[in-house]
Amino acid sequence: MNWWDALIAVLGGMVLIYAVLLILLAVYARKHPETVGMKEALRLLPDLLTLLRRLTADRSLPRGIRVRLVLLVVYLASPIDLVPDFLPVIGYADDAIIVALVLRSVIRKAGNAPLERHWPGTPAGLALIRRLAGTAATAA
Repeated sequence: MNWWDALIAVLGGMVLIYAVLLILLAVYARKHPETVGMKEALRLLPDLLTLLRRLTADRSLPRGIRVRLVLLVVYLASPIDLVPDFLPVIGYADDAIIVALVLRSVIRKAGNAPLERHWPGTPAGLALIRRLAGTAATAA
């Protein structure tokens, strides 16, 4: 096997992994229609970014949680996404799903108190964030 065959095999593997990720993303979005819509997410964006900044700066939270939040902010700020943002609907769906997964992880690890303490927006917005994170049923 020469280097050309190896390169084609590696690129083919990467394309296959990317396709599987896209399929998993589409299946997740289809199975979870309760996730927040684009209009709601755009209204929440300034408060969500403030929340992420405040949580990241909160030294009372475990380091692992703060690292996750920093990685999330870096991913959101990066021009490189799993799914390019110019693709309709699914382009921003990966961002929303990753935010939801990280927030769910943070809430499960740290509880609701830090979320409530650092949320800068309205109670309705906080309820929407909990819905996005899939923790609305456990909200106090």
